[in-house]
Amino acid sequence: MNQITATIPQGDFIRVGLADDVATITLNRPEVRNAINDAMRAELIAAFDWADAAREVRAVVLTGAGKGFCSGGDIGGMRARLEAPQGEVAFNGWKRQKQTHRGITVIHQMSKPVVAAINGAAFGLGLDMALCCDFIIAADGAKLSMSFIKRGLVSDGGGMYFLPRRVGLARAKELILTARVIEAAEALSIGMVDRVASPDALMAEAQAWAAELGQGSPAAVALTKAILDQTFERSADEIFALGREAQAICYTSAEHRASVEAFLAKSAG
Repeated sequence: MNQITATIPQGDFIRVGLADDVATITLNRPEVRNAINDAMRAELIAAFDWADAAREVRAVVLTGAGKGFCSGGDIGGMRARLEAPQGEVAFNGWKRQKQTHRGITVIHQMSKPVVAAINGAAFGLGLDMALCCDFIIAADGAKLSMSFIKRGLVSDGGGMYFLPRRVGLARAKELILTARVIEAAEALSIGMVDRVASPDALMAEAQAWAAELGQGSPAAVALTKAILDQTFERSADEIFALGREAQAICYTSAEHRASVEAFLAKSAG
């Protein structure tokens, strides 16, 4: 393991661990199934900012403490929204949405692979948060639901962007408009999640997978992720141009030089 270059952040609602170059970030409000409040969101952003900057971190696993992954937004925030003066509801909501989207963005735009390990129920914003990760592994029997419509709301954590890219537009509409609960096996069959593991093996498999995904050159991994995340919105020519720029950067990396020198030495021998 590399020497740790920065203090691992810890908070009241987020736990962070580091082993074998994989950071495990755990939502830690098990008494409310890890519902997200403002304090948790701030700690989550700080944890992902640290993981993105820390040289000793090559990949991240996001999971939940206790029996659930994340039940969504905290009921206290919903209550405060109802109690706010009528003239302030919209602007207060806009400001809170900015923080929600900042939390989703810091995960999605990580320069390192992020694996969501869904250890139990993932509903509403909790499922949105899993969907914004690069990969999802779910415990067998875990339940998932785009539950917003039951509260008279729209998916506000990126689900309307990420879910159609995983399951197709028509199926995404069906899952969002019905808010039906599906289990991990069905989620795997439709592409909502990528792997299913037994509950006992979930974390070990998630961490091993993250380690495998993060073993490449940090520059190549980060640039590849950044370009792939734009492929549905950009033309082929634009992706080619981004690829040329990224390759020029990779040509100068220490990892590329070491790999070529090792290959040449082996060929000469």
